[in-house]
Amino acid sequence: MIRLSPTLSLYIGRQFLVAFMGTLACVSGIVLMFDVIELVRRASGKQGAGFLVLLEMALCKLPQMVQTLLPFAVMLGAMIIFWRLTRTRELVVTRAAGVSVWQFLAPVMLLVFFIGVLMVVAFNPLASTLFSRYETMQDKIQIRLSNPLSFSQGFGLWLRESQGNRQEIIHAGHVRQDGHRLLLSKVSIFHLEDNRFTYRHDAETGQIADGRIDLDKVWEIVPGRPSEPRPHITLPTTLTISKIQDNFSSPETMSFWALPGFIKFTEEAGFSAQKHRMYFQSLLASPVLLCAMVLVAAVFSLRPNLRMGGVMLRLGGGVAAGFLFFFFSKVAFALGLSATLPPTLAAWSPAIVTLLVGLSTLFHLEDG
Repeated sequence: MIRLSPTLSLYIGRQFLVAFMGTLACVSGIVLMFDVIELVRRASGKQGAGFLVLLEMALCKLPQMVQTLLPFAVMLGAMIIFWRLTRTRELVVTRAAGVSVWQFLAPVMLLVFFIGVLMVVAFNPLASTLFSRYETMQDKIQIRLSNPLSFSQGFGLWLRESQGNRQEIIHAGHVRQDGHRLLLSKVSIFHLEDNRFTYRHDAETGQIADGRIDLDKVWEIVPGRPSEPRPHITLPTTLTISKIQDNFSSPETMSFWALPGFIKFTEEAGFSAQKHRMYFQSLLASPVLLCAMVLVAAVFSLRPNLRMGGVMLRLGGGVAAGFLFFFFSKVAFALGLSATLPPTLAAWSPAIVTLLVGLSTLFHLEDG
């Protein structure tokens, strides 16, 4: 078997890297432009929302968007380089020399896998830090579409706190953050000991601050006794604004290295970390996904019909495959968030399915 020479490997890898970086730069520029336009629209009339501030916000959000766009940039970059090498007959000469499709795909696959690992371990912490700054700036000029600590409809806010064999389950119909305080209304606190209900507090209003829960206009309800009104009571708590807010923060604001510890802490505290676990698993699967996108690009570009109709047909097929992958990944992610599928299966299935489809199609076209 003829092995691919290091010179040819470097040549193919360099050609792909140029096409990939150019594609990523073009797509990122378009996304940045639309983000700036959207921020200008949302910030119209807001105090302190100058154009330079909005441009800074868009730039802070851009690295997070780059992570989302990366699979499509890899696929488009690979399609461009494979088409170019085929149209210039360079791949034809390489194939005639006895080099198989798997051998000249190897340098691109290795390079893409390295890019994926680098994006996860190095680029993601930077992107999460900048995205956190982007959300902070949104709150500062009050253009955030939703506040993670603002509840007024539906089921409100539920919290659980464990202290040895005692537990408190807290429900508030409406929640609003005011500085370092969490203001509550229509509050109910269920007190349990050894998983058995002991008594309950219902209050009109309350707040969580400085390691305590202050309740006003309270009714204390104990089984077997008449309800007793109290004007005010104070209960100790280990809940803090940061702990509660982190639970509702988007996982994109947390780096790859911080996610495992946060997931463990959140689940031990009784909160759900399904969204963060899904995001962590999708980061782990991203290098495999990028390799799968190279195979998809090879399916649509290694044997193009040089007539314009054939080229456009394969281009349309590649774009359709990209949208199909995007739809499938969103469906799998939604199933993972709803706990219909395990988080690992939901996060890894788009990458694995795309990889297997690409491999099987190439085996059929090249070796079948």
